Amino acid sequence: MNRRSSENQDDIDKGKRSSYFDLPPLDVSIAFPQATPASIFPPCASDYYNFDDLLTPEEQSIRMKVRACMEKEVAPVMAEYWEKAKFPFHVLPKLGALDIVGGTIKGYGCPGISITAYVVAVAEVARVDASCSTFILVHSSLAMLTIALCGSEVQKQKYLPSLAQLRTVACWALTEPGYGSDASSLETTATKVEGGWILEGQKRWIGNSTFADVLVIFARNTTTNQINGFIVKKDAPGLTATKIENKIGLRIVQNGDILLKKVFVADEDRLPGVNSFQDTSKVLAASRLTVVWQPVGISMGVYDMCYRYLKERKQFGAPLAAFQINQQKLVQMLGNIQAMILIGWRLCKLYEVGKMTPGRVSLGKSWISLKARETVALGRELLGGNGILTDFLVAKAFGDLEPIHTYEGTYEINTLVTGREITGFASFKPPPLSKQSRL
Repeated sequence: MNRRSSENQDDIDKGKRSSYFDLPPLDVSIAFPQATPASIFPPCASDYYNFDDLLTPEEQSIRMKVRACMEKEVAPVMAEYWEKAKFPFHVLPKLGALDIVGGTIKGYGCPGISITAYVVAVAEVARVDASCSTFILVHSSLAMLTIALCGSEVQKQKYLPSLAQLRTVACWALTEPGYGSDASSLETTATKVEGGWILEGQKRWIGNSTFADVLVIFARNTTTNQINGFIVKKDAPGLTATKIENKIGLRIVQNGDILLKKVFVADEDRLPGVNSFQDTSKVLAASRLTVVWQPVGISMGVYDMCYRYLKERKQFGAPLAAFQINQQKLVQMLGNIQAMILIGWRLCKLYEVGKMTPGRVSLGKSWISLKARETVALGRELLGGNGILTDFLVAKAFGDLEPIHTYEGTYEINTLVTGREITGFASFKPPPLSKQSRL
């Protein structure tokens, strides 16, 4: 059945519908008055081992400032924007005012806070909405960090101050349709011409790309065959970015397909510090620590929601919190979160003294995302039918966690990074097929 005939059938069926078919839905507070929806976000109940005691007064202050902003400004609208798969641009000034964008970068209008303060702030964002935390990850921990680590002094002064205040937005384009885990094999090309470079190729899954003012794009130098980095302005001739539709997770994030058709980039916008994929890997290693804390924050939010819900919701004459099996699941979730927090915190301390290796952070990302999946799944069970409604957070978190489990290295790839580090053997590629059977 084609689209037109389908629409005609809809018109025919319309006359058979009840008079209340097109009525708006009941507000959830009327439809289900026994439990408070996530638009009124629950207090934090997931810091069972007093993680706050491990933070400095400044880090505690940043954590509480971000928590208050997210609960007040984002929680009331997150389900609506997630459902519409649109970005709430009106919250950008609020996020910019938190003074966390740019994280550990010093100078250029960036906050220069500790890595612990930064990742805990990102976790607090993810606790309420994972999409907003991914927006910050892409903009701050990937694009801005690349400019800070690999850009020229002129580039840093030109781009970082505005990006730090979210007056402009950046994206980071590495992944391609044919190269995800195998990103070092990317095929987008950069050809040297007089006064600059010509970029040709395609990128996919690029967060923020449909509205970014600044695009950090990686391409293969056709002369050296090495990976180089470039800063591309929005609306550059030959550049298009279109939204990827039909996602089941991080729906607020505007992931895009980027097409580059003879896009000219001036010499002044080539990143001088990106001369091989190893330079890109340095950025990924640092940003992966931020990703570690996203599942931590998501799990905290789910636990907090379940904790309140089980006390409010009654069945068989008692609150759900009074039943043994529910308590067991709640405790399992809580135990997971404490372990996740402590591993994330230890990685921060290793990072601060220069001992956080790629294997260590990859183990943290893979294990924590695995435990977060388990935690959110338990939360889904605890909420019963309401566990599939975005009104009560858990369904939304359930979907949002799936892309986080995959990006910045899939669970499997991250385990192989750690495996290579502890054994000395790289096992990313399959062994060559034998020409003759051993049998």
